[in-house]
Amino acid sequence: MSRFWSPVVAGLSPYVPGEQPKLRNLVKLNTNENPYGPSPKVLDAIRAACDDSLRLYPDPGADQLRQAIGRRYGVEPGQVFVGNGSDEVLALAFQALLNHDAPLRFPDITYSFYPVYCGLYRISHETVPLTEDFRIDPADYVPAAVQAGVPTAGKGAGPIILPNPNAPTGRPLALDEIERIVAANPDVVVVVDEAYIDFGGDSAVPLVARHDNLLVVQTLSKSRSLAGLRVGYAIGSAALIDGLDRVKNSFNSYPIDRLAAAGAVAAIEDEDYFQQTCAAVVRTRDALTADLHAFGFQVLPSAANFVFARHPAHDAAQLAAALREQGIIVRHFRHPRIDQFLRISVGTDAECHSLVQALKGILA
Repeated sequence: MSRFWSPVVAGLSPYVPGEQPKLRNLVKLNTNENPYGPSPKVLDAIRAACDDSLRLYPDPGADQLRQAIGRRYGVEPGQVFVGNGSDEVLALAFQALLNHDAPLRFPDITYSFYPVYCGLYRISHETVPLTEDFRIDPADYVPAAVQAGVPTAGKGAGPIILPNPNAPTGRPLALDEIERIVAANPDVVVVVDEAYIDFGGDSAVPLVARHDNLLVVQTLSKSRSLAGLRVGYAIGSAALIDGLDRVKNSFNSYPIDRLAAAGAVAAIEDEDYFQQTCAAVVRTRDALTADLHAFGFQVLPSAANFVFARHPAHDAAQLAAALREQGIIVRHFRHPRIDQFLRISVGTDAECHSLVQALKGILA
């Protein structure tokens, strides 16, 4: 610890991203990247944007991208916010919308950046345990008074952030369950983090028209194959978006560069490619799940581009180490309740076949 650090920095436990090893012939199934490259139209758009205009600052509002997202989801551009990856969008939401007197609420097993943001921005929080089968129970986010029929029950309750599907479990909430939570907490913001929604869940974006306290966050990193481009966005009421803009413009007026904006617009507009690659990931996920079940793994139902699995007779850390020795990297979390699970990203059919063959030998 440096004597020059601020008290905030000294007390931080930073987020640890998935390992990015620089090894040849690696089967990399640990960071939930899309196994398929981006749309060819994205690459064409980025190449076309590589001209003398790079000497100029980008559009601070990223208006063309906001318009493209608005058209895709049937919302006004003023209901769209864009940022440098969904992590930045979430960070700004924590500052602008989730920092209140009452503690922020989120699941005990969830995206591990949430408690990091709470530490960085000094936001009090409380975790809500998942059920025994690792589901988010909507009733746990409905104040008791609301359940008893008192209409003002949400007053005094803190804001909420939920991933849907949840990470690292992959389990989704149905749209009516999301709406139940949002409707029961009308006086606080509910953020639904939809990083993996395109692989099997139902987006909460249609609920924005009925609930001005709902903010839906998505990313181009997963289903649009653009983790390297760093573009995320949020959709919500104009008032929520204005709050995000106020914080963004107090921090960095230009989070989306010219090349990222061009590529992101092309990705949003190429609906056919998006649907094809998502369907391919889902097919491989289902086949991988069946193979893991055949080996005796318990696999949680997944609506994401990864599976969360454990084997009753084999230690997860030892399995991860044995796979690594064969050049296959998966994610193991040393956290209570889930330390016997492996999170396995869905790769190509060939990558998943390599995983299955390796597991066959290890388990034997």
